[in-house]
Amino acid sequence: MHIETTAPPDLSWQEEALCAQTGGDFFFPEPGSSVRDAKRICALCPIRSTCLEFALSNDERFGVWGGLSEKERLALRRATP
Repeated sequence: MHIETTAPPDLSWQEEALCAQTGGDFFFPEPGSSVRDAKRICALCPIRSTCLEFALSNDERFGVWGGLSEKERLALRRATP
């Protein structure tokens, strides 16, 4: 009997993320709340592109990832062939 296993994704990059040091409240605001503070933090983050790539490849639908809101990521996915 052969059992296939998949390795868990490498999420070590998240330890370097500024959001990991500031808490998730900014990045998962209540519906209709501003994401301005989250985007400001993301703009300074050294791994912003890695974060955005992760969110897009894993279809993250909530929160701010890589400096983009849910709506912005959806628009980016639709615009990318």
